[in-house]
Amino acid sequence: MTADNPMMVGAATIFVVADIAGSTAHYRDALGFAVTFEYGDPTYYVCLCRDEVALHLIAATSTTRSPGQGGICVFVEDVDAVHAELKARGAQILKPPQDYDYGMRDFDLVDLDGNYLTFGTGTANG
Repeated sequence: MTADNPMMVGAATIFVVADIAGSTAHYRDALGFAVTFEYGDPTYYVCLCRDEVALHLIAATSTTRSPGQGGICVFVEDVDAVHAELKARGAQILKPPQDYDYGMRDFDLVDLDGNYLTFGTGTANG
C-alpha cells in the first residue's frame, strides 16, 4: 500500500432503532449476538458482535436518520445451520435458504424495526 492508497481495515454497519433496549435484547436473544459495549446515560449506542461480525445500534432519538432503513449481508459458513438456529431463537425470517443464480445460497430476516439482514454462503455456481 502506498500513501495514496491507504488500506482499509474494517467496517461496522450501524442500524437506527426505535427502542435501543428492545433491539439490543432482540439481537442478543433472537440472533445470538453479544453486547460488547454500550454508550450514553441513558444508553443510546450499542455494539454487538458475533464471531467476526460487528453491528452497531443507535437510538433514533440520537440521529436524524429513520429507523428500519438499513441492510447488511452476512457471509456464513453453513447457511442452513444458521437459518435453523435463528428460526429456533424466534427471528423474523422472511424466506428460507434458497440457491440463486448469482452464486449464493441465502435467506433474509428483519429486525424489530425492519432493518434487513441477509445471511448467505457462496455456491458452486458462484
